[in-house]
Amino acid sequence: MRAKYYTRFLLRSAEPGFADEYSGVVELSHAVNQVLEPHEIEAVLAENFHRDQQEVELLNWSRIH
Repeated sequence: MRAKYYTRFLLRSAEPGFADEYSGVVELSHAVNQVLEPHEIEAVLAENFHRDQQEVELLNWSRIH
């Protein structure tokens, strides 16, 4: 089953001190009652942007009902 989340996160650039902020709805395929830890969410976002997990900083993540 798919679950939708509103998210805000930073995607750091190669240059120190620079980052782009993104926000929007993310849809995941996982158990509805499954709770994801912030590092797991950052890993998913990094994979989708083809970046290293260290380049993603989660700011906000909440389930859309």
